[in-house]
Amino acid sequence: MYIIGIAGGTGSGKTTVVKKILETIPMDRVALIPQDSYYNDTTHLTAEERQRINFDHPDAFDWKLLTEQVQALRSGKSIEQPTYSYLISNRLAETIHVEPCEVIIIEGIMALWKKQLRDLMDLKIYVDADPDERLIRVIQRDIVERGRTTQMVIDRYRDVLKPMHEEFIEPTKRYADLIIPQGGNNKQAIEIMRTYIIHRIKP
Repeated sequence: MYIIGIAGGTGSGKTTVVKKILETIPMDRVALIPQDSYYNDTTHLTAEERQRINFDHPDAFDWKLLTEQVQALRSGKSIEQPTYSYLISNRLAETIHVEPCEVIIIEGIMALWKKQLRDLMDLKIYVDADPDERLIRVIQRDIVERGRTTQMVIDRYRDVLKPMHEEFIEPTKRYADLIIPQGGNNKQAIEIMRTYIIHRIKP
């Protein structure tokens, strides 16, 4: 089994990089573990209390469950991956059954933050992008997919995303084996990474 961690700021192009990897690996040989699925269960909170949670802080994630499930996959056991809704800011009742595969990809803004999780990874990748480019992508995504206004997104970026990125996400770059600048637009770096991964798994 080959476990890959892919981190980077919100809007950096992580999703594009993951898609490029998945294009070259048969679906029955790779499992994707999105870190966003492992936000803490906030069922006990009111909708108003959930809106006040800082989802860009390490404390927002259920690190214990995420690490345990990655360890289970590594041991050859299947898992029931949680699912998360941005609309209600909470987990859903449904889970996703995930079988152990040759390649496991853990993708999220803080995928490289927790040492216990990093130690399970064979390859650690940090996807980088200019702050203004990330902001543009965040505005486009949050308006279309999450029903937020432009002003809401800009206020959140200034008050939460930017300071949390500088404090918790950017420093994890030091743990990366490979840094991909220009996000998902760096075709050469992505191609090198894809070739490397393909050579690491069984033919």
